Formats: sequence, C-alpha cells, structure tokens
Amino acid sequence: MTRPVPRFPADFVWGVSTASYQIEGAIHEGGRGPTSWDAFTARPGAIVDGSSGEVACDHYHRYPEDVALMRELGVDAYRFSIAWSRIQPDGRGPANAEGLAFYDRLVDALLEAGIAPTPTLFHWDTPLALEDAGGWRERDTAERLGEYAAIVAEHLGDRVKRWITINEPVVLTMLGYGAGIQAPGLTLGLEALPVAHHLLLGHGRAVEALRAAGAVDVGIACNHAPTWPASDAPEDLAAAGFYDILANTLFSDPLLLGEYPEPVVPMLPPGALDDLPVISAPLDFYGINYYNPTLVSAPDPDAAGLVDGHELDADLPFALQELEGYPRTDFDWPVVPEGLTELLVGFRERYGDRLPPVVITENGCAIIDGPGPDGAVHDQRRIDYTAAHLGAVADAIAAGVDVRGYFHWSLMDNFEWAVGYTQRFGLVHIDYETQKRTPKESFAWYRDVIAAQR
Repeated sequence: MTRPVPRFPADFVWGVSTASYQIEGAIHEGGRGPTSWDAFTARPGAIVDGSSGEVACDHYHRYPEDVALMRELGVDAYRFSIAWSRIQPDGRGPANAEGLAFYDRLVDALLEAGIAPTPTLFHWDTPLALEDAGGWRERDTAERLGEYAAIVAEHLGDRVKRWITINEPVVLTMLGYGAGIQAPGLTLGLEALPVAHHLLLGHGRAVEALRAAGAVDVGIACNHAPTWPASDAPEDLAAAGFYDILANTLFSDPLLLGEYPEPVVPMLPPGALDDLPVISAPLDFYGINYYNPTLVSAPDPDAAGLVDGHELDADLPFALQELEGYPRTDFDWPVVPEGLTELLVGFRERYGDRLPPVVITENGCAIIDGPGPDGAVHDQRRIDYTAAHLGAVADAIAAGVDVRGYFHWSLMDNFEWAVGYTQRFGLVHIDYETQKRTPKESFAWYRDVIAAQR
C-alpha cells in the first residue's frame, strides 16, 4: 500500500532534476566542445549497451515541450545542469555566445512557466581539453571552474536565484578516477583522493564567483548514504568506518566543519589544508542526493564488492556486500526509505548549527517500465518508492532537521551513464526512437501530491 504523503511546510520546494549530458543531445551543435563523457562513451565496452549521449532525449531542441510538461506537473523549481563545454568549449577562454543563448532560452521559458531555474554548474562532463591535461587530478581545473562560474553567474544572475556548484563529487572521484566505472575511466584506487580535494576547491572557487556576482542562494549537491557494517566484528566496524569517511565525511566535513577527517589527510595533495577556508565558505543550503545505504565488511577475497555490476579493486581495505531483506529496484538497488531519515538526522547530530538548511536534490528509482496495451505507463512501484521517501523526509523534519525541498530524480528517462539506456528513472517515459514523451502514472501522482500540498 502506498504510504500517504504527510503535510509539508507551506514554503517547501517541490522540484525535478536532470543533467546536461544525460538529456540534451546535440553534442556537435551550438559550438559545444567535446567532454570526458564523449571520450569515455567512445571506448568499446565502456557503456553496457554501447550507447552515448549524442542524442539522448534531444532536450536541446525539445526543451519547450519539456518545460510544458513541468508546468503541467506543477513543480516550483527545475534542477538542470549547464554543460561547461557549451559555455567554454575547451574549459577556458571567452564564452561561447551560442551556448549562453541556449541557457537563456531555457531559463526564460522556465520563468515564463512560473518555475524557478536551479542550475548545477558542473555535473561530471569535464571539457575534454581539461581532461586531457589531467582533469581533476590537477589543481588548475578547480581554478578554471571558478572562471567558468563567473561567466555563467554574470550572464544568468539577473534571472537565476538558486545555484548549485557541483554534483556528487564522491561519484566522480571514486567511480570516475578510482574504479574506472565512469568517465574518465581511470583506476587510481585510493590515489584518486586528490581529485576529491580539487573538486571541493572548485566548489569553493565557484562559490566565490557566485557571491561576487551577487548570488544569495548557493549550495552543493552531494551524494550521501548511511554506511552499515556487515557485523559487529571489529574488522567489519573498522572497514565500515573507513568506507564512511570515503563516501561521506571526506566531503561533508571540509564543507561544513572546515576540516578533513584525519585518516585521509596524508592522501591529499600538498597544501590541501590551506584551501579549507575557501572550501568551507558558508552555504545557504546543503543538497543531499540519496538512493540507498551501503553494507560494508572487511576485505573478502570472495566478495571484493560490486558497484552497478562492476567489481571493485580487491586490494581496497573494505568490501561492499549485498543488503538483503529489502525490495529492490530494477537497478538492483535496495529500497530503504528509513535510511534517508537516518542520514538526515545523523547530519543534524554531527554538524549541529554548522548544517545549513537541507534540500533533497536527488531521489528516485530505476523501474524499467513502458507503455502498456492502453498506451499508459503503469509504474506503481515508483509511486510507492517516492511516497515512502517523502515520508522519510517528513520523519526527519519531525525529528528537527530543517529540510526545505525535494527534487525527484528524474523528470524524464535518460542516458544513465555507464548503463546507457538500460535503466529508466523518469516520471516521463522517453521513446528514444521517436522522442515521444509519455507522462507515467507516477507523473500524475506527483502532480496531485504537489497540488494537494498547496
């Protein structure tokens, strides 16, 4: 039975999220430069179905239709990302007028529809020229992000009020540079930790640029999840503690406390601690992306750990285990809404007054659904998932956590990174052959939830 959605505060923000490479397509149009993801998808075997974001949802051309769907949905805000290489094709230098013009059109269409544009400056698609020069292994990329942020803020700041600097630095660090599962596909293991620092520094430089342009509502979107030890055995507790640092506090502690967890300090680049005042500049909100907890044990030669079907390095000081006893999405991720409450309450306890208001910047599930004989997409499992997680947010609010908004991932089905088009997260079904948009049952349900809250 679907959990009833409780009443949220009157000013609670209801939204949906997407990302540029996953939906825009048009990778050779409008002066856009190539990115790390264009290079990664060209590698044989890198993407499960051999696909890429070359066309994706063709949002670059079809954004008016997508904005109309959001207007029908009734959302307050739309979180999208700006493709850095549309603004600076090589990641540096003057702005590309055609790229800025596309986001002008999108932002203006959103405002006309009564939807607050909420851009993310960087969602993993590093301009290829910067990647080829070392990407986020190099401090220079953080400085370039600051310059890019200044260009975008100056151009859109008269219309955009809420900004997100970067999305999920942990994923780019660990899966992109550490495990090679995502772009740029490097397998540095724990030697990828300088990437985390440079991403955080890039965030800090972007905050500086946004503030200089007058922005007063600035945050970040970090993926976080409770870490659960596989047992009470000391070796499992130690492994889970180290994994929790890598997945969570490596990012949240410097952002919110101005310090790194002690165990990772020796793995950071020289002078990293001197950058903490920039990294920990005050934020107006802290975005949390949540999907499921992680079960961790001591290293096990029979279970090195799988992430989205890819095996992790067996030399790591932990192993990821299957979390049993819960329903699962079609991505085989466990559905644990109470984990979101645990996470939010834990953040409040750990950071206290240093934690700004929280926004759930992503939450959703992969359900491989399609139109039935009646032409409708019946995705009751997505409805149940979303209702349960909204209930978990409400439980956290009742426990004293200041949560100000919820952005469902995703508005539409899209290119899902290393698994291509094999998974569907959208409230809107996309037929990739025809680009037909079909709102699912979950779309109508979410529309009704938002309307009822008002």
